[in-house]
Amino acid sequence: MTVSKWDLLDQAHQALRATVAAVPADGWDRPTPCEQWNVTQVLRHAVGDQLAYASRLTGGPGPAEDPFAPSGAPVDAPARLLEPALDAAAEAFAGVAPGTAEVAVPLPPFTVPAETAVGAAALDAAVHAWDIAVATGRPSPLPAELARALRPAAEALAEPLRGFAYGPALPDAPSPEADPVGSLLAFLGRDPGWAPKGA
Repeated sequence: MTVSKWDLLDQAHQALRATVAAVPADGWDRPTPCEQWNVTQVLRHAVGDQLAYASRLTGGPGPAEDPFAPSGAPVDAPARLLEPALDAAAEAFAGVAPGTAEVAVPLPPFTVPAETAVGAAALDAAVHAWDIAVATGRPSPLPAELARALRPAAEALAEPLRGFAYGPALPDAPSPEADPVGSLLAFLGRDPGWAPKGA
C-alpha cells in the first residue's frame, strides 16, 4: 500500500479500500446512488478515476476503459483491481508539493492548485466509497471531519462537472455546520438518505 503523504487523500483511499473489502459476494450487482450503475460499475469507475489522476500527473498509462462508461464485467479479485489504481494515484500525488499553483487534473478546469487537485481525487474516492457502502448495507465510511475537509474541493469543482460527474445540488440540503456529510452529498446531487428499494 502506497501512501501519498497527503492525509486527506490517504484517508479517502482507505475509506474506499475498506468499503470494497467489505462488499459481500452477492453485493456486486446491487443498485447504487449512481442511478445507471451497480456496485461493480461504481468500483470500475472509481478505479478509472484514480488512474486518470495519476496519468495526468505522471504521463503514465490511464484507465483501460472510459470511467464514465464502466463495464459491469464481474470482478473476481476486487483488491487486485483497486490497489494498483490507489497506489498509482498515491505515488503520483506524493510528488506534488503543497502550494504548487498549477497541478494537472483529468477534468475541467484541467489545472488547479495542489490542494484542490488532492481534494478532487480524495472527493472522488470518498464519495464512491459512500456509494458502495450504502448500496451494500454498510455504515457510511464518510465521517464528518473528512466531509468538512472535502468541501472546499467540491465547491471549487462541482459546477463545471454537473450533468456528467455530479447531479444538480439537491434543494433543502442540511447546512455544512449542522450535517457536514449530508450537506456534502446533497451538494453533489446525492440523496444523503438513499437506500436500496425495499431496504
